[in-house]
Amino acid sequence: MLPLALLKGGQGHPVLVELKNGETYNGHLVQCDSWMNLHLREVICTSKDGDTFWRMPEVYIRGNTVKYLRVPDDTLEKAREYDMKRQERRAFAGRGRGRGAGRGRGRQQQQS
Repeated sequence: MLPLALLKGGQGHPVLVELKNGETYNGHLVQCDSWMNLHLREVICTSKDGDTFWRMPEVYIRGNTVKYLRVPDDTLEKAREYDMKRQERRAFAGRGRGRGAGRGRGRQQQQS
């Protein structure tokens, strides 16, 4: 399972995010994108020394600052469902018959 599938399945659930600088953010995951940028709501931020706490209504975290994420166990099931749906959609998406199909084969001649 891909990490992004796990995050997409975890939308709306509580997560803990630790950044490379040592700060931690506890909140509900609202949205994530393909660069692992995170949007959290109802956030409690903890300083790297663990002495100071801040309560914030929402936070946007850039993906390249994330050290690790912790998600609840039930989120794993949701992520599996999301991953299965994604694979089903991909299975139905055919190769299509757009421009360039059949180049180099010449024209088929009809037999009478």
